[in-house]
Amino acid sequence: MTARVRFLLLASAAVLTLAACNRDREPAADGATPAAPGAAVTPAAAAAPLTFSEKTAFATVSLKLPDGIKAQPDLHAKVYAQEVAHLREFAEGAQADNTEAGAPNLAYEQTVELVAAHETGKLMSLKRTAFEFTGGAHPNTVMTGVLWDKALKRQVGWAEIFTKGADFGALDRALCAAINAAKRARVPDAEPVALGGKDWACPRASATPFVLAPGTTGGKAGGLTFLIGPYQVGPYAEGPYEVTVPLSAFQSLLAPAYADEFAGSPVKAAATPTP
Repeated sequence: MTARVRFLLLASAAVLTLAACNRDREPAADGATPAAPGAAVTPAAAAAPLTFSEKTAFATVSLKLPDGIKAQPDLHAKVYAQEVAHLREFAEGAQADNTEAGAPNLAYEQTVELVAAHETGKLMSLKRTAFEFTGGAHPNTVMTGVLWDKALKRQVGWAEIFTKGADFGALDRALCAAINAAKRARVPDAEPVALGGKDWACPRASATPFVLAPGTTGGKAGGLTFLIGPYQVGPYAEGPYEVTVPLSAFQSLLAPAYADEFAGSPVKAAATPTP
């Protein structure tokens, strides 16, 4: 295995681990964020910082967490430890890649930022954005979601929020319609996408990262905001999309344990501004 291949594997693992909890998956993958290499999180480890940065001749890496995460020390400690471990792996991979290439150093960069999306009585929702540059025509940006059950002190995802075996066809179509509306608003002559499209295609809702959308009812979520990365539904120049699907499109699909965390409608259902 070349250093380049090894590096790409490490980098891919770093940006996809937290996204895994928001995908439709086998029961064994329960959506919990894997602990950092080593031991389980302890109360002492919960006093984690909100930022981390490190710079070498080969890579610059950084992490920023929202202040609100301190209210959930187990989540705080777990996310901090995991993200720092991945950032250090990224830096080590950058050094190995440059050393083996025998070329002038190309400084890689990875920045990870988590921001508060929405919080209900039971759930805290965070949006994670990872920016990565390893050379080439442009950097790469990946958005994922983190959903934390405050009482159970564990990460949950699609498999817990929705009823097992439910038919998500209507939700898939609602997401696709929202994506096309966002594309038209950003690029009026953009080619529409469809489920199963050849060039660009609408993703399945169960395979798309999401965060809770603020709702018109206090303390509840009014929908889900799906996070669509560059290249997923259009050319890179279109940038990423954040599209909100209202509760009415999936209310009947919610699992009883979390159904009462949703009510009303989204405060706003719109795509992100043009990059």
